[in-house]
Amino acid sequence: MNATHTAELMRVLGSQAKAASATMAKASTAQKNLALRQLAQSLRAQTQALQDANALDLNRARAAGLAEPMVDRLKLTPIVIETCALGCEQLAAMPDVIGEILGMRQQPSGIRVGQMRVPIGVFGMIFESRPNVTIEAASLSIKSGNACILRGAPRPSSPTRRWPGWCSKPCRTAACPRRRCSWCPPPTAPRWAS
Repeated sequence: MNATHTAELMRVLGSQAKAASATMAKASTAQKNLALRQLAQSLRAQTQALQDANALDLNRARAAGLAEPMVDRLKLTPIVIETCALGCEQLAAMPDVIGEILGMRQQPSGIRVGQMRVPIGVFGMIFESRPNVTIEAASLSIKSGNACILRGAPRPSSPTRRWPGWCSKPCRTAACPRRRCSWCPPPTAPRWAS
């Protein structure tokens, strides 16, 4: 992928995320919490499929000569997946601060001024290719009413690359937009990429 393609890809991803962010900002607390609970259910239901895909990725990483400590970081165990599901449920149980007004003061002119917590719109995140980080970022974007663009390090962890799209499936029934969470590929395709 060259600089021209990267710029075009980022323009497209940014436009899609911006459009999705308008819908996410309007999502009710009930919709966001439902999406988080459905995401947790989906993680639990897909545990074996996620592990099967992860096993292939781990084999590719080893074949490419990735050091064993790095391979270990890519590993999806049932405990890691369950921890992600519990994190989604814990976020759903937390109070929604979006719309909260802080520091309301009355000015001498009679006008009341305060600060309202609102979604920022779109956030980007570059991180190591640990698959659980993808779910954590996606769940935080749901709770905060934002869209996100994610990019992991160029490692052979295709579940990490697939998760933003996969995360969208359980969220759609909770009225969250499809392109709420997008994946930006690394600038160059590593030799173990499929």
